[in-house]
Amino acid sequence: MTVPPLDFGPQTLVIARLAEAVTDDRLGNATPCPEHTVRNMLGHLLGLSVAFRDAARKDLGPTTDTPPTDSVPDIGPGWREELPKTLDELAEAWRDPAAWTGMTRAGGVDLPAEIAAAVAIDELVIHGWDLARAVGLPYDPDPAALQASYDFLRASAEDPSRDAIFGPIVPVPQDASLLDRAVGLSGRDPGWTP
Repeated sequence: MTVPPLDFGPQTLVIARLAEAVTDDRLGNATPCPEHTVRNMLGHLLGLSVAFRDAARKDLGPTTDTPPTDSVPDIGPGWREELPKTLDELAEAWRDPAAWTGMTRAGGVDLPAEIAAAVAIDELVIHGWDLARAVGLPYDPDPAALQASYDFLRASAEDPSRDAIFGPIVPVPQDASLLDRAVGLSGRDPGWTP
């Protein structure tokens, strides 16, 4: 493989811009994930960016071994500088064709690198939607990342264990936007509002 199948950069830029627009007074807002406020969602985005950056680099250790459900994520005082930097590192790590080959680990699970990439881009797309909805900002994910997220979620719809990861599928009309269909497949109601 000489060119990676997907550039994470456009979607990580979408997330960085969203995060930059989050004002301090919105950090306690509810999100579509009932157990996470905005500050927790930002902490989750930071943590998953580190984990999947290291998964791409095959730098396995504490960042790739910890299941995301072990604790409720939070942000520290330097998150506004740290998150965009880590998102850039994540995108850069997946630009290396070697990142997409062989096995790696994320969330304490060993998996093929190309599956780890699919999980990572899905996390960025869906949690970007979560964040935008929670703070009332428009959301326009990278089209290639959105398609990859939808394809991943559609493939997972047949897996009997998927509800433990995503929750039950929320039905949406067949003519709904691709984003709404992806959100429904992720177990979220596309009409959710705070």
